[in-house]
Amino acid sequence: MLFDLARPALFALDPERAHRLTVRTLALSPLRGPATAGALATEVAGIAFPNPLGMAAGFDKDAEVPDQLLGLGFGFAEVGSITPLPQAGNPKPRLFRLIEDRGVINRMGFNNGGADVARRRLAARAGRPGVVGINIGANKDSADRIADYATMTRIMAPLASYLAVNISSPNTPGLRALQDEAALTGLLDAVLEARGVQGPPVFLKVAPDLEPADIDAIARIALDKQLGALIVSNTTISRPDLRSDKRDEAGGLSGAPLRELAQQRIRDFHQATGGGIPLVGVGGIGSADDAWARIRAGASLVQLYSAMVFEGPALPSRILRGLERLMRRDGYTSIAEAVGTEA
Repeated sequence: MLFDLARPALFALDPERAHRLTVRTLALSPLRGPATAGALATEVAGIAFPNPLGMAAGFDKDAEVPDQLLGLGFGFAEVGSITPLPQAGNPKPRLFRLIEDRGVINRMGFNNGGADVARRRLAARAGRPGVVGINIGANKDSADRIADYATMTRIMAPLASYLAVNISSPNTPGLRALQDEAALTGLLDAVLEARGVQGPPVFLKVAPDLEPADIDAIARIALDKQLGALIVSNTTISRPDLRSDKRDEAGGLSGAPLRELAQQRIRDFHQATGGGIPLVGVGGIGSADDAWARIRAGASLVQLYSAMVFEGPALPSRILRGLERLMRRDGYTSIAEAVGTEA
């Protein structure tokens, strides 16, 4: 109700300014404990998740409010993307609401305060309960992006429930080239070496704009490297039919217009991996029905972000109540039982 009252004022602000206001408000809110394990509890990559719904990377770029996000009911929060050095990102404006389409276009460009700032914040929360993943990236002007990912791995591995290697943002020129087979193999070798044998699981975040051969190659490499999971997927550079006057802005499209493409990519990766690696479904999830469809298609976990822009902070609790109802309606006793049953 409070969000419904505040939404017109928030939507009157520039989207990036509204986002910063939201993060600051969360930072000042009382800390609540993370969600407790219940009927929706599941285990992925050796991590016990109290429920399968997470906040995707991009909302909390600098690890300012992971515990506050967990307090909203999320089973996990993914902070970042974080790069070794601070960077301002792309010129403003760079974030656009597509209100008529319930979507968002962004061309942020990995804007963040850098590894040192985030490391101090994350170290300060050490010992608190809750699953917090750390999404790592490379600086735009880096001479050696693979070295950047290795550096970030060494810095963040001791602080992460899992590491998410983001090579799929469309807003850093050339970054998606790291999804090519040879480049990806070299990158993951460097990351896994930097992590060490006792480090957290490594998740890989991929783009939805992939050809079948790319999907097969990524699946094969992920299985060979024994990754913890694949996060499917990032924003898309494609443009379905859109109504908003912001539809032609450059950048990655997320929210409801991404739903069908992201759903298909979960099916594709589930088939390509033979169900041999957990998948995290993200893109266009805004309801319990969306989350349940993604799980039935092959996702062990799901994430959202853009839907919160339109639905507000009560959305996680609403989705989780609906998920439990759908799970019981369809005769399952756990999320894990349902994964991939309609792939």
